[in-house]
Amino acid sequence: MGTMIDVLNYKLYGDVTVYDVAVVVFVMAFATIIAKIVTTNLRRALIDKMRRDQLELMLKIIYFGIIIIAFIAVLPALGLNLSGLLVAGGITGIILGFASQSVVSNLVSGIFLLWEKPIKIGDQISIDGVMGFVEDVNVLSTIIRTYDGLYVRIPNEKLFTSNITNYVAHIARRFEYVIGIRYSDDAEKAIKIIKKLIEEHPFVLKNPEPQVFVDNLGESSVNIIVRVWAPSTEWYSVKMEMLWKIKTELEKNGIEIPFPQRVVWFANELRANVSKEEGRQT
Repeated sequence: MGTMIDVLNYKLYGDVTVYDVAVVVFVMAFATIIAKIVTTNLRRALIDKMRRDQLELMLKIIYFGIIIIAFIAVLPALGLNLSGLLVAGGITGIILGFASQSVVSNLVSGIFLLWEKPIKIGDQISIDGVMGFVEDVNVLSTIIRTYDGLYVRIPNEKLFTSNITNYVAHIARRFEYVIGIRYSDDAEKAIKIIKKLIEEHPFVLKNPEPQVFVDNLGESSVNIIVRVWAPSTEWYSVKMEMLWKIKTELEKNGIEIPFPQRVVWFANELRANVSKEEGRQT
């Protein structure tokens, strides 16, 4: 018993004993357990009331907040005087301040993202040329999985201060085609064919109403505008499928997409005729 007491009272440095270090370890372990219990219970209580990404970000902040508070509380047991550190650590504080500026900025930006809710896990977004799906929203950064399967980590500060395009934030999304047909083709017939295909497609929305109309008389084609709304989750597949159906159905009915045509006029008819004769002789 005496040996155990002697070990616990053994001074490691200054007035800090083995017992003090043991207390610190115990408090930190206890704080970690408490943080885990709190976040687990909060997750169960709020899982049906909050979006997953918002909930996870909030739980991470709470988890690390409990651990940081516990760590600050046990610093005096290690012989570290907070007031002394604040006074004596001026230069060190400045250096650490600059070093941790981006960390704090990302943390604060993450909290603002949680409050503003511009994106959530599973959304398809575009930010500064990076396009893909939101895989995770962490305390300091957000993970994007691109359409090529690459994972891109974007700091929350950059995410918060950049223009974000969210392709699925709205329940529906519109796409548009410009379809050119020959001048000799029947434009009214082409419009009827396209409208019929639109009406038959199960994912094309009736409201907002699709639009099909002649928009422009081009150099070699009559241009028909097709505007269609589809659910955001099915937008890409509907767009690709409708385009192919329109092309094949128009071709079946003898309506073709024309090639660009040019009419060449010779100012000097005599020179043109001479050129033709020379061409025949050769």
